[in-house]
Amino acid sequence: MAEVDAVAARRMTGTLFIERGLRSPSSTRFWSLLVLAAVIASAGVVGDSTATVIGAMIVAPLMTPILGCALALVLADRRQVVRCALLVLGGALAVVAIGMLLGWIAAPPDAFASNSQVSARISPRLIDLLAALATGTVGAFALVRSDISDTLPGVAIAISLLPPLAVTGLLLTVHRYHDAGQSALLFATNVAAIVATGTVVFLCYGVRAGAEKAALRVGRFRGRTLAAVACVLVLVAAPLTVGTLSVARDRLLAADARPVAERWAASGTWEVASVEARNGIVVIGILGLPPQPAPSELRAALDTNGMRDADLELHLVGGRTLWCPTRTDTCTVRVGGRS
Repeated sequence: MAEVDAVAARRMTGTLFIERGLRSPSSTRFWSLLVLAAVIASAGVVGDSTATVIGAMIVAPLMTPILGCALALVLADRRQVVRCALLVLGGALAVVAIGMLLGWIAAPPDAFASNSQVSARISPRLIDLLAALATGTVGAFALVRSDISDTLPGVAIAISLLPPLAVTGLLLTVHRYHDAGQSALLFATNVAAIVATGTVVFLCYGVRAGAEKAALRVGRFRGRTLAAVACVLVLVAAPLTVGTLSVARDRLLAADARPVAERWAASGTWEVASVEARNGIVVIGILGLPPQPAPSELRAALDTNGMRDADLELHLVGGRTLWCPTRTDTCTVRVGGRS
């Protein structure tokens, strides 16, 4: 494995360490691209457009300060570690704020319940951490090896950084706080994976030696740095394990609820469009013409078939939503995700 030389070390620090001045070229480029990418990502999520969201991933510059954190850790440069971490935090908050702004303007009546872009980012699992670790490794490898840097756009698409933050902001506006926390967890998972894999790759390629040859600031690297990175991964993996188990339970719940819902809808002129479960809540979408079948009958049917502990959320054609909680025979209309 070829080690990084002085020229490569300077190229890496020049690429990843954003200058301090807000009017500096690297700083203005970072914030301009971040704001534009946040608008694109939020608009893509609101419009449920995969192509638009992918475009935002390519434009977004958040991976630069995240990999900068990894490089600063390897060089034991505390000042740059703090600066890169603040850039990641500030950038993340800016994207969430832009997502909230667009959510206030264009939130749909069903509070994004039928939005596939949102649904794909509110159930992080251990497999997401595994994918993030692999993608982060490729990103760090591409940065070290300038001859394969053309893979970076693919890395930007594979790693999900901006869309979860946009989803977080949008869900906060419709008071889906738990799901907003889950999308933020997905972002944190990807950040932790990139920093961890970037640190290991930079160490393996001898970036410290190359930086010393380039007369760059290099502090004393301690083993506790790696231990701290490993602890962060463990902390992220814990809720992801819970999420993995929760997703498995939701899939079983949705599978049990579908035939019950279809039998209930068959009694009238309505058709079941979708059946899924989210965090133990059965979410059913139905289509048809008035009169609608009695939702209390579906609630009773679910109770009879062993789903007494699962709340029911019923989405009717036209955006109307009915909420049928457990242990009750009454359903209430929800407006904008609230009863």
